[in-house]
Amino acid sequence: MHTRFTFSIILLLLSAITFGQNKHSTETLYPTYKGLIMAGYQGWFRAEGDGSQARKYAYGDENHSGIDMWPDVSEYEKTYPTPFKLSNGDHARFFSSVDKSTVDLHFKWMQQYGVDGVFVQRFFNNANAKDKEKESLVLKNALEAASKYKRAIAVMYDLSGLSASGQDCSSIIEDWKYLVDRLKVTNQPGTKTYLHFNGKPVVAIWGVGFPDRAYNIRNIGFERLIDFLKNDPVYGGCAIMIGVPNSWRTLKADCTNDPYLHQLIKQCDIVLPWSVQRYSPLLHNDMDRYRDDVIDDMKWCSENNVAYVPCVYPGFSWHNLSRYEFPDDVKPVASIPREGGRFYWQMLSTAISAGASMVYVAMFDEINEGTAIFKVSGNPPVTAPGSGTEFVKLDGEPSDQYLWLTGQAAQILRREKPLVYKMPEREVVK
Repeated sequence: MHTRFTFSIILLLLSAITFGQNKHSTETLYPTYKGLIMAGYQGWFRAEGDGSQARKYAYGDENHSGIDMWPDVSEYEKTYPTPFKLSNGDHARFFSSVDKSTVDLHFKWMQQYGVDGVFVQRFFNNANAKDKEKESLVLKNALEAASKYKRAIAVMYDLSGLSASGQDCSSIIEDWKYLVDRLKVTNQPGTKTYLHFNGKPVVAIWGVGFPDRAYNIRNIGFERLIDFLKNDPVYGGCAIMIGVPNSWRTLKADCTNDPYLHQLIKQCDIVLPWSVQRYSPLLHNDMDRYRDDVIDDMKWCSENNVAYVPCVYPGFSWHNLSRYEFPDDVKPVASIPREGGRFYWQMLSTAISAGASMVYVAMFDEINEGTAIFKVSGNPPVTAPGSGTEFVKLDGEPSDQYLWLTGQAAQILRREKPLVYKMPEREVVK
């Protein structure tokens, strides 16, 4: 009896030691993704004079601009002049993501409008940069703002930048250790808001299975990365969300035709198909196709014990960037029109009615491709005729239209409001 008792005590102590090694906090305001609408957060915008010493600025000039939407900067604490002019002759101003006040304002908007939180993008090149502190500034400020405004936050690794020349995505392992040890991403000071799923902190990895990428998913060390994030006794115990092409289930169209992708997905916890540019209000009954895709995707996931999160977006425009990135395929302005928010609401309501329990919005601040839901200007800078640079306008809607719609959809997702297919209208305050 005494020996059996002693052996039990030893097992308990060993379990406690093992558990104590793990550096993730089990405490969080967001123990599950279910019932939440999360957005992607780029945080990559720089402005001349912000101290970042960036080599180029996305807004550029009339001859070479990389953005299709102009932000509404009326509430920013710090803004910077640009070469562009407004209709009144003033220099149009721009924000910088490296300013702490910028990130704080964005999370304040999330709280104000009911956006549950964001996945902060961390690109492969940034994760492998020598100056980790510099490349982590936006994430550091986002963690603090998430805690302050009680918004969910998680890290999304984007494999963009991974080349075919022997690079291995398992190098992300060392970056994750850095984020856990130095930035305390899964154990924030103050209110802890790191997103969990099934009791585990979520780590997203985006860019697996796209045929236009330079890398082959079979030889980039992806399974080693999955094994580490799931099973490492100190830094593991994570839930993995994998970002894949829209046609991941059929391995057709925008997806590499390799069944190995399904093997990888089955090792993860959540699958996120990339729907941006795949659906449009200009195509007849395209929301029916989106609904059918979501339903069929969810059926596959249910059969293979993988959770599913659909991707929605408010519209798309890639005109200015495509002029010099793809000169043989220049995109029209607002190639997937927003229609004042109707297209966005169609995607949101369709995903929810199809049975989605959680949603991913592309994106919070992506003005390069015109998918941003944060405050953008309906009166962007005036450009000279013939310059080729044009900006998307807002169809007469207020700058916060898409933040407000997101908050409305979040309430419907949690069944705090009934589902409506017609885009809701705001009450006019007299």
